[in-house]
Amino acid sequence: MEQLKKVLKETIENSGFKNAILQEKAVSIWPDIVGKNISKISKAIRVDRGVLFIKIESTTWKQELYMQKNEIINKINKKIGSKAIKEIRLV
Repeated sequence: MEQLKKVLKETIENSGFKNAILQEKAVSIWPDIVGKNISKISKAIRVDRGVLFIKIESTTWKQELYMQKNEIINKINKKIGSKAIKEIRLV
């Protein structure tokens, strides 16, 4: 069983799927990164080529998150253990 686990891990890493998996993980951990209040008015919707798309209801919060986006990117990448997220786009 350990051999199968090792082969699967190597296959995922060599195929490029690992980065895609980590990027998608960023969507699911969004509420943990930004907290309860911000996650009520925003939602991570998808990742495309390292860009995390966030739907946000309030223009005031959009501006606030824009100013904090580098910090948020760093938190996400630290949590997933990779620099998979390069940018955040607020929509």
